[in-house]
Amino acid sequence: MASSADVKLDKNTSEDQWKQVLSTEEYRILRQKGTEPAGSGLYNKHKEEGTYRCAGCQTPLYTSETKFDSGCGWPAFYAEIPGAVDRHVDNAFGMRRVEITCSNCGGHLGHVFENEGFPTPTDQRHCVNSKSVKFEGGK
Repeated sequence: MASSADVKLDKNTSEDQWKQVLSTEEYRILRQKGTEPAGSGLYNKHKEEGTYRCAGCQTPLYTSETKFDSGCGWPAFYAEIPGAVDRHVDNAFGMRRVEITCSNCGGHLGHVFENEGFPTPTDQRHCVNSKSVKFEGGK
């Protein structure tokens, strides 16, 4: 696996190049829209202060200030860093959901759900795969 720090990774990066810089599981989730099993992710119960970056291109996506325990089995955030996340309608599996992707590289992060009644400022739950992000400690 090559280091992603060696090259600029974005929406124009070839799939061959992604396969060189991502682990097999990161590639499955970020590039093939996979999902890790509920409760299995490194950041599900993570509580440290810092920033969650895209595991593909290192773009800052979320801060620990917007992370909350939703009990869903995946890391949950109520808001992204402005401009960091794109939304797309996802009609897979016979249901309508809103997929969230990194705005820089297009990597699949998970899905966003609204109006679930969580006591957060936005009443949104960004349900994010731990393999889609890498944590950087500190503010």
